[in-house]
Amino acid sequence: MIVLEVMFGLLIIGGIAFYLGCAFFTSRFFDSSATLPQVTTTSQSAENSSSLNSASISFSPVSILVPVCGLDAGAWENWSSLCSQTYTNYEVLFGVVDPQDPAIPVLKALADSFPDRVRVFTGLKPRGINYKDSSLSYLLEEAQHDWIIFVDSDVRVPLNYIEIVTTPLLDANVGMVTCAFIGHNPRSLGAAIASFGRCFDFIPSLLIARAIDGGLKCAIGTTIATRRDALINYGGLHLNRIGSDYNIGKRAASAGYIVELSRYVLESDTGTESIRDVYQRELRWARTIRFNRGAQYYSMIFCHATVFCVPLLLISHFATWAIALTLICFLVRYIQILISIRSMVAPNLIRWLWAVPLRDLLSFTIWVMGSYGQNVYWRGRRLRVYSDGLITQSES
Repeated sequence: MIVLEVMFGLLIIGGIAFYLGCAFFTSRFFDSSATLPQVTTTSQSAENSSSLNSASISFSPVSILVPVCGLDAGAWENWSSLCSQTYTNYEVLFGVVDPQDPAIPVLKALADSFPDRVRVFTGLKPRGINYKDSSLSYLLEEAQHDWIIFVDSDVRVPLNYIEIVTTPLLDANVGMVTCAFIGHNPRSLGAAIASFGRCFDFIPSLLIARAIDGGLKCAIGTTIATRRDALINYGGLHLNRIGSDYNIGKRAASAGYIVELSRYVLESDTGTESIRDVYQRELRWARTIRFNRGAQYYSMIFCHATVFCVPLLLISHFATWAIALTLICFLVRYIQILISIRSMVAPNLIRWLWAVPLRDLLSFTIWVMGSYGQNVYWRGRRLRVYSDGLITQSES
């Protein structure tokens, strides 16, 4: 029992150190106001559009490429935000695999509303197991411009989004710009749980990895802005890989490019998704990380300190020192959470804070399940992951 007490005690102390690291790097990253993107909202558009358009003259024209599968919550608003930018010269291309996809009528209506801006391509026969990157490969061939932004279909962007994510590309050493995302105003427990994972755990962990690695060595699929020449240099799209966004960032960094993480956090409307939906998606992410990071994945055991407090209390028979360590652990965890909420301007998450223990338990469960196994579910398809994130269609 003493051995177990020591083991859980060390895991909790390591976890407290992790929470403190999350708080430090989150605060330092988002408080660097000198380079914080200035977000233009709808109410500011009339006042600022003239100056923004003038500023955009020095920028290259941009092609925004959006792979679509199904109709996400708030789809019209999300896609309209991409088509209403203050940027001077850009296009938006949407690609769909299934010719019967329910998103197609909405996309056609969008093309009618923005005839000079939007092009829609449907029935794109898959070129590989990764349908998302397959669709992007078609759109990349159709894109008219050499500055490219890959965007997930479930995010909503501000009016000057293009300026925000392409400005760093003016530096030839920057080969990629990527953005994190959270749901700022979840409408269900599942959506809140999903947003917690991104705001409290994923983004802070990403910032710690960025510091340890001496720069970002991955990308986030919600937004990847790049130049066509840089994309060719680091190997382009891979059509048979899970977590291709993660991998493409790793390849860009390996090719000597800077991968820039924007301080602007995108809005991702997770609708009213269930906890089961969150579990299946994040289990896919966990196994993706394991196949991309290798043994480093198992060091993430220190990300789950609050979960280890319960067995410590039980096996120590609620010893005073165990109670004190538990209180310190939860205090530091909630301070770290509040710093994340402040840094990412997500005050509406506060009303869901009662669900943090559930989030932490789910995260631990996902980490355990992600530490073994090769099968994942992705958009209703069962896939098998192997060798650095390559995928095949699973037979079982």
